[in-house]
Amino acid sequence: MAGEIPDLIAEARAGTGKGAARQARREGKVPGIVYGGGADPLPIQIPFNALLKRLKQGRFLSTLFNLKIDGHEDVRVICRGVQRDVIKDLPTHVDLMRLRRTSKVNLFIHVEFVNHEKAPGLKRGGVLTVVRPEVELVVTAGDIPDHITVDLEGRNIGDVIHISDVQLPEGAKPTIDRDFVIANITAPSGLVSADNAASDEEGQGED
Repeated sequence: MAGEIPDLIAEARAGTGKGAARQARREGKVPGIVYGGGADPLPIQIPFNALLKRLKQGRFLSTLFNLKIDGHEDVRVICRGVQRDVIKDLPTHVDLMRLRRTSKVNLFIHVEFVNHEKAPGLKRGGVLTVVRPEVELVVTAGDIPDHITVDLEGRNIGDVIHISDVQLPEGAKPTIDRDFVIANITAPSGLVSADNAASDEEGQGED
């Protein structure tokens, strides 16, 4: 089941149109609209600094938020667009979409690695190289996993772990069709150097 969904604090905005939007910006707010979910569109505004901080954290368009507005029930939303000033590249408007529990949404899900102590390759000094610490999945809004698990038991040096090797939560699937790499176990640098030295000596002996 999903971990804690981050809150996004907003205010209901009185009035619509360019005049109301300009007024919101003068007050240090970014105007926006919440739509979908079988309810009427709701004009909102978000404090500029709070929104900018969220945007700088990255993946704003693929993060599920719990939208909190005084006088309204909390609702799960995902951003469907951020308009920016063409010169300053700062947010000027946001579009948020309400999600039903059955809605499908693309989200980045954390990858957790377990059973390090049961991996022969790691016991021999191998190094776990994580290629994708997060994987973008299509998931159901009402059943978002907190993470996906990669079992390292039995893994040896040279093993490559693909997305097909991972048991995904029911109803979830990758957004990428190909069988991409999540991690691999590589030889320790000391062993690689020793192997290279041995190869060089063999090559010199052949001359």
